[in-house]
Amino acid sequence: MSEMTGAVSASAIAAKKKLSSQFFKKGISIAIFSGIMYGFYSAFLSLGMTKGVWGDWYGANKAGLSAFVITYVLGALGSAVNDSCSAIWAMLYAGIKGKFGDFLRCINTTPGRVMILAALIGGPISSTAYVIGLQMAGSIVIPITALCPAIGAILGRILFKQELNKRMMLGIVICVAASFMIGSTSITGSAPKGALLGIAIAFIAALGWGFEGCVAGFGTSMIDSEIGITIRQATSGISNLIILIPIMGMLAGSVKLSTGLVFQAFTSGSAMIWFSMSGLCAFVSYMSWYKGNSMCGAALGMACNGTYSFWGPFCCWIVLGVIFGKSGWSIPAIGWIAAVLMVLGILVISMNPLDLFRKKED
Repeated sequence: MSEMTGAVSASAIAAKKKLSSQFFKKGISIAIFSGIMYGFYSAFLSLGMTKGVWGDWYGANKAGLSAFVITYVLGALGSAVNDSCSAIWAMLYAGIKGKFGDFLRCINTTPGRVMILAALIGGPISSTAYVIGLQMAGSIVIPITALCPAIGAILGRILFKQELNKRMMLGIVICVAASFMIGSTSITGSAPKGALLGIAIAFIAALGWGFEGCVAGFGTSMIDSEIGITIRQATSGISNLIILIPIMGMLAGSVKLSTGLVFQAFTSGSAMIWFSMSGLCAFVSYMSWYKGNSMCGAALGMACNGTYSFWGPFCCWIVLGVIFGKSGWSIPAIGWIAAVLMVLGILVISMNPLDLFRKKED
């Protein structure tokens, strides 16, 4: 009888280990999928900013707009349109899941306010810097923005006294080395004009997202991640539209000009098709990232999501360069090598890579 009980127990333990392994592997797949979707978000966003009225704004005659408006105001506007579309997708999803009421109730709570703060950092500042960098330097800036886990680790040490051990420092060094490799492409003949400034602006996005990660980590520990993402995207879209773009308009000399640009952007049907796609991909990317983290662990989930440093340039090259035949989206060999190196650095920061093999042994 005891032998039979032991056999049943061993079988149950083996079945549990198999289920746990499958759950873990599925989490890794979902987290990697979030990185792929982030790549498509970048590609569709950039495509949308070439269609409809955007084509006139960035065209040969620039529609009579100043260099400041072309570079910075339109960058902020592109970020605002995308985040607004992403917020709509998020709220539709919350409604379908029966969580829209929870979303409204959570806004005026402590974790809700924390998510709003994170969104104000990552939305108007980082997202706009990301879009401006994309427009100025192309997809080469995407691996630069992937420095955010390294920056987050450093800020976590400074602000919250979190651990920053030798392994994590090694990962940071690898990421910095990769960013220098990417930066070196801006002084070659293959880089577009203004690439160096675009890369520098991309560092601002990485800094903001690294800080956002520190702040949002506190908020999402006390709130449903699906609600947290909805708050984040809604705050980002609204703050871009009613705060950042009017300020940009004032700097350009006319708030009325920025208001007119917003209206034209949202009524340009051929462009909004692609912005709706980029907003959907951004929302799905965030959703997959949080879900993957819950299944395979935040550290490994962050590393898998960080593969967007490779998927971003790849998706932009496929969508914009290959399918739509647009020039300027090819990546030099050193850029691809640096993107893969950045993924390795993020993995080292997030976890001990040897743990992957130890899990298999267990």
